[in-house]
Amino acid sequence: MLSRTVRQADQVPEPLLNSGVHISPSPRAALKSSETSTAPSSAARLPQPNSIAPSQATTPIADSVKELLPSLRAQQPHYITAHIHARPYVVTQGDIVRLPFFMHGVSPGDVLRLNRASTIGSRDYTLKAGAVDHHLWNGKTKRKNGYLDERLFVCRAVVVGTESEPMRFKEKTKQRQRHVRTVRSKHRYTILKVKELTIRSPDEIEAKSDH
Repeated sequence: MLSRTVRQADQVPEPLLNSGVHISPSPRAALKSSETSTAPSSAARLPQPNSIAPSQATTPIADSVKELLPSLRAQQPHYITAHIHARPYVVTQGDIVRLPFFMHGVSPGDVLRLNRASTIGSRDYTLKAGAVDHHLWNGKTKRKNGYLDERLFVCRAVVVGTESEPMRFKEKTKQRQRHVRTVRSKHRYTILKVKELTIRSPDEIEAKSDH
């Protein structure tokens, strides 16, 4: 079966610097930036989406995506590659996901909106996010996949509960010492169930952008 792929590379702008890395500007660059900020601007610039903020309501959707989005929307069932804490999970509606960690701040019954996804597809169509440049702490640049615009889809998961593994006992000792220390560990994991996975139509996306 021939698969058609649509990429959003034409609408993925240059990413921002990593929030964890702060480079202090030189005095000349700081003076130049202050003069630029005080000068009146004729037109306000639109915010740029990046890997941390994957979508903005003011960013227009590419024409190629609008053209093939109805075909992808009509062919069901759909799958999605959702990212939770930078970990990818390929799921479809009704799947149960056991996260490899305990998610704090949630309780059973809470509904989570999964708004970061790199791939949405069906049997014949695949919508992939374009690659962006990720700036590392050492100044180098690494090419990595970005995220799709969250206005294109709706993916919600409900927190089913938590699971606990059996208690583990591990004996630790140091060299040339007779003292043995016993360490106990019992990890907990959060269970999610994908309750909704829909792809919006171009009209719904435009209505969402107007609000």
